[in-house]
This record gives sequence, C-alpha cells and structure tokens, in this order.
Amino acid sequence: MLLLCLGDSITDCGRIFDSPPLGNGYVRQLANRLTDEGKNWQVINKGMDGLTLSKLLQNFTESALSMQPDILTILIGINDISLMQNTGRTPAQQQDRMDCFFGDYDRLLAALFPKIPHILLLEPFIFSYPAEYINWLPLVQRMSQGIKNLAKKYHLTYIFLQEPLNKAVQAYGAENITTDGIHLTAKGHEIIADLLYTYMHSRF
Repeated sequence: MLLLCLGDSITDCGRIFDSPPLGNGYVRQLANRLTDEGKNWQVINKGMDGLTLSKLLQNFTESALSMQPDILTILIGINDISLMQNTGRTPAQQQDRMDCFFGDYDRLLAALFPKIPHILLLEPFIFSYPAEYINWLPLVQRMSQGIKNLAKKYHLTYIFLQEPLNKAVQAYGAENITTDGIHLTAKGHEIIADLLYTYMHSRF
C-alpha cells in the first residue's frame, strides 16, 4: 500500500535532511505507526516548504500520478492565506485570489481523482496565538469551507483538523501544540498523525 503525502512546510517538516526523507512531523509519525502493524506500507513525503496551491498544481500533478499511490493526502493553503493577508490586498483582491485558489484546487482534483483510488483533503488551520493570526481566521474558515465543498463534489474524504487542534490547545496550552501559530510541535503533529492513522487503520 503506497501512501503519498503532499503539502507545504507542515508536511515537509525537514524531510530533505532525512534518509528516508519522511521529515520529523506527522508523516513520519504516521509511517511509524503503519509499519509497526507489520503491513506492507510504503510512505512517501513530498511536502515542500513554502508551497502554494498553484505551485503544487504546476509541479506535482504529473509526479503524483507517476507514483501511482493507493492513497494521497493533501494539506495545503496556509501560504496562500499568507499571500492574501500580508501583501496589502483589498478584500475584493483577497476574494479574487481565493477564487483562483479554488479553481486551481478543482483542476488538481479533476486530474488526480480518476486515477488515484483514495484522496484525503486535510483542513488548513491557524492558531490565534500569537494574536496577529486572529485576523487570518475568516480567510482560513472561508478556505476550509471551499475545500470541504470540493471534497463533496468529488466524493473525497475531508479530514477536519482545526477543531481537534483547538481542543488540544485548550487541554495542553498553545505552546505545546504550535511553535509559532502556524507550524506544529511534536505533540501537534501527533494529533494529525492520530487522525490519519485512525482513518486508515479502519479502512485498509
């Protein structure tokens, strides 16, 4: 069973320094749990620091198809939010970029969906710590809803992340879940790995 994980720095998590290149985040934790079961799992991490949806569409569509994964996970969006929020765009310009994001995501899924048996779309997330990211929340929520709609359109699995991570912050404190409001601690990555493992363990 081949699992391919695509995403930005949250997925990457230092993978280029690893051998095998799984990174130090949820992909490695998930791979360890799956292989500990003794099943024939192969896990590939193709996360890339700074990746946006348009770059993913341009640079990874063909390579993802060529790997012929049984399962594909996609966690993308926070760098697109950063471009909307931090580049002086008006609300109308932010909406235009959001529309482009959804258009690119739709094209990506249209290319991948017929050929990859199982595709999991992971919810983008943000923390209100530090406080500057509170202003990002409406855009992240809008993006999450749009991705959820695409999951419904293509009959794909949508993995909720924001609420489980928020609950973890309440239980353990923000500093134990996120390093900077965007990226995750080992405990934060564990939450994503647990959610994915639970899904996969019950189905494969």
